[in-house]
Amino acid sequence: MTPCPIRHHANTLRKNARAPGVLALVLMMLNIAGCASTPELSESTSQKLPQQTLLEEVPFHGQRDYQCGPASLAMVLNASGVPVDLDTLIPQVFLPGREGSVQPEMLATTRRHGRIPFVINGGFDALLTEIDAGHPVVVMQNLSLPTWPVWHYAVAIGFDREEETLILHSGMEPERMTSFTRFDATWARSDRWAFIALPPGDLPATTDAKSALEAIADFERVQGAKAAIPAWEAFVARHPTQAMGHFALGNARNAIGDSQGAIEAFEDAVKADSGLAVAWLNLGLLHRELGEGDKAHEALQRGATIPGAWQEQAKEALDDLKMGGE
Repeated sequence: MTPCPIRHHANTLRKNARAPGVLALVLMMLNIAGCASTPELSESTSQKLPQQTLLEEVPFHGQRDYQCGPASLAMVLNASGVPVDLDTLIPQVFLPGREGSVQPEMLATTRRHGRIPFVINGGFDALLTEIDAGHPVVVMQNLSLPTWPVWHYAVAIGFDREEETLILHSGMEPERMTSFTRFDATWARSDRWAFIALPPGDLPATTDAKSALEAIADFERVQGAKAAIPAWEAFVARHPTQAMGHFALGNARNAIGDSQGAIEAFEDAVKADSGLAVAWLNLGLLHRELGEGDKAHEALQRGATIPGAWQEQAKEALDDLKMGGE
């Protein structure tokens, strides 16, 4: 594999460094890799996953020097249905001054191309679970030592549990097989940073509700409410007790002029959390706009009784409603 070095954080070696010192460094790296242990899956994950999975439809883009970030991103975007080419992504992701791509640019570029980047937490269990769910995973590795990092992006597309191997599109090599142990040793040095890129409406197999909510909100700030609505609808279908998901869906629907849909979402929000004052406020304001005075009064009255940042606004809106009715 030809590594795609991103940047070094450590002090550079002196120009007169001698071969014995370099040899010692190489030997140290080999010892570290040799001491690493094979990652173990939890019992529940082990029972659910098949022995083998390979995402054969994920395209391969060779990773030229310092451009493993754009190449990896092109692979996952193409796999998700975005017909963007590598040359288009290079100026969007690649930072010449840093000789590579850093995580914020990778995530931001994913959003600009209409896909939601979900950062995956949960280590090896989450990695294999997402692959089995059909989601190619961009992984960040340090192919050297923690004190002399050589950062590299690759795309995990398959695994063989019996052989304990992971399959990667990496460097200039498609479907490269590497041992679980060797991969995890390099992945751990990035704090096991990884993400998947999904179209709005699809959700990760593993991400928790809070992380998913934040990822969708970040996407909406870039692409707007209309693009985010399928994602919010998928979120509340999976997490019906998460009031903020219903609230976000209500705001998005309201932004595109769907007042009735927004009211339904805000009603679901206060059902999930009757103390969510801002949802009561928005619900009351919408009912007022639609000329539904009694419903507006009821919602605003509820919001006005809940201490916090939105209480005064609810009281003011309630007073305005009373004055308008006189």
